[in-house]
Amino acid sequence: MTEAALVLEDGRIFRGSAYGAEGETFGEMVFNTGMTGYQETLTDPSYHRQIVAMTAPHIGNTGVNDEDPESGRIWVAGYVVREPARVASNWRSRRTLDEALREQGVVGIAMPGTRALTRHLRERGAMRAGVFSGDALAAGEELVERVRRSPSMVGADLAPEVSTAEPYVVEAHGEKRFTVAAVDLGIKAMTPYRMAQRGCEVHVLPAHSTTEDILAVNPDGVFFSNGPGDPATADYAVEALRGVLEAKVPFFGICFGNQIFGRALGLGTYKLRYGHRGVNQPVRDRHTGRVHITSHNHGFAVDAPADGPFATPYGRAEVSHVNLNDGCVEGLRLLDAPGFSVQYHPEAAAGPHDAAGLFDDFCELMEKKSA
Repeated sequence: MTEAALVLEDGRIFRGSAYGAEGETFGEMVFNTGMTGYQETLTDPSYHRQIVAMTAPHIGNTGVNDEDPESGRIWVAGYVVREPARVASNWRSRRTLDEALREQGVVGIAMPGTRALTRHLRERGAMRAGVFSGDALAAGEELVERVRRSPSMVGADLAPEVSTAEPYVVEAHGEKRFTVAAVDLGIKAMTPYRMAQRGCEVHVLPAHSTTEDILAVNPDGVFFSNGPGDPATADYAVEALRGVLEAKVPFFGICFGNQIFGRALGLGTYKLRYGHRGVNQPVRDRHTGRVHITSHNHGFAVDAPADGPFATPYGRAEVSHVNLNDGCVEGLRLLDAPGFSVQYHPEAAAGPHDAAGLFDDFCELMEKKSA
């Protein structure tokens, strides 16, 4: 086996064996608590420039298929697992996870210390890291310095790097009910699919689309997707969304789209200590009191007053959802205009599906607007 090292910017070094491609890679070190869905995680554009450690001990059991990817490639910068599966066992499997990582040049490490790594990140916070194997290995001090010279996630404008270069259309399933303009800030394939299931013809637009570009579709509703990077850098998206809100077109945002919505309403954003990544986050709907178990992937959050409605340029708004683990904002809603957003992923491939009804809520907004 080829030796490998995971090196954190604070000097902590973990040793293991190369998994996937050999070489070196850099990114923000984060952990994902999902027991399933490793293929969806790997292909989620929101993980661009992040090294992802899986807390589930056994990864790769079902191999990699051609049906479940959330985009056309693996986006994670690096991959950390405890014990790779020796055999891929699933009728849809086309290749092993190790083969998929090697084919796409994703440098990974298999190591016994994933629990220690997760505890370290929970105590110290997400930080820059590097994975090194083969000819890239060197003395520990040199590897730490390489990591410290790598870019930070704070101030990183990454949405344009993962967005579609050209607009495309996802046709409605069955009879068309609505036209949706979806701004791709790192969109997952399942998101327009969920809308298409509900009769939406989805026009997916590049990240730098202006208000004029969005409204040129003549949409019944506008959607801003999930995506990577620091929302404080995405002024282009904030400006475009403000034009949409001024036009009073129904709006729905997910994850990065929630953060952009917050900024458009005049709120700030901030970096979470280690973020939320996994499929087991409890979120409470403040209107109904119901708790949803939800899928998350974000390292930033919206800073909003949680004690009642607040004023925005588009009327009153409120925090609609909160995370029961740490109290952070998980959703926003306009009270005097048709617009809402959530920080989590209601499309939730590979699950859970507690929040799938939010797509129905978006359709209801569009139906009311067109009535």
